[in-house]
Amino acid sequence: MSTSRRQFLANTGKATLAVGLSQILPANILLAQQQATIGFTQQPLPYAFNALEPVIDALTMELHYTKHAAAYAKALNEAIVAEKVGTTTTLEQLLGNISKYSTKMRNNGGGHYNHELFWSTMQAPQANNAPYGKLADAINASFGSFATFQTKLSDAAKARFGSGWAWLVITPNKQLVVTSTPNQDNPLMDVAEVKGTPLLGLDVWEHAYYLKYQNKRADYIQNWFQVIHWQQVAARYEAAL
Repeated sequence: MSTSRRQFLANTGKATLAVGLSQILPANILLAQQQATIGFTQQPLPYAFNALEPVIDALTMELHYTKHAAAYAKALNEAIVAEKVGTTTTLEQLLGNISKYSTKMRNNGGGHYNHELFWSTMQAPQANNAPYGKLADAINASFGSFATFQTKLSDAAKARFGSGWAWLVITPNKQLVVTSTPNQDNPLMDVAEVKGTPLLGLDVWEHAYYLKYQNKRADYIQNWFQVIHWQQVAARYEAAL
C-alpha cells in the first residue's frame, strides 16, 4: 500500500460491516456505515450526547467522548509516528502484538479501540432489551440463559478492581466467554489473560459513570443493559464467525 499515513487513516476509518446495517438502522441512532474493524481516527459519535439518557447523562457522554476518548486517539497517533508503525498495520494487528510496543502505545491503542467499540454498541434505552437470533442462541448455549450471562458480565464488571472493562468475547475456537481487563487493556492484546475478539465492552472507569452514579457502580452496570445495541453486537458476532 503506497498511500500516505493520512490516506491510510482515512481509509481505515471507512471499513464497514458487510451486513446491510445502513438499510435497517435509524439514521439518528447510528452512522449509515458501521465498522467491521476500528481505524486509528476517532469517529463521529453516532448519536447525540443526550441520546442515552437517563441511563447515561449528556454531560458524562460529552466529557467522555470529547476529552477522554479524544485524548486516547491523539496519543495513539503520536505513538504510531514515534514508533514507526507501518502504514499497512491495522489497529487489531497492532494490539495483537502490543507487548512489542511502548506503554504509551498499549494504553492509548487500547483506550481508542475500546471506546470506539463502546460507542458503536449502544443506543437509546430499550425496554426488555435482549439479544435475538443466532447471537441469543449462542449466549444460551454458552451460559445457559441470557439472565446467567447478565449476571456473569455484571459480576465481572463489579469485581474489576480500580479501572477497567468487562467483555463479551468470541474466542479463536468460536466460543463465547465473559472476561475483564485492567486499565485500557482488551482481549485482542497478546498480554491478555483471555484472548479473543471483543463483541461487547462495558467501561467501568469512574469517568464513565461517576457524575450520575457517584460510587454506585452496580447501579450503572444494571442500567447499562438497557442501552446495549444488540443488533450491532450480533453483527460483530456474525463478522467474527
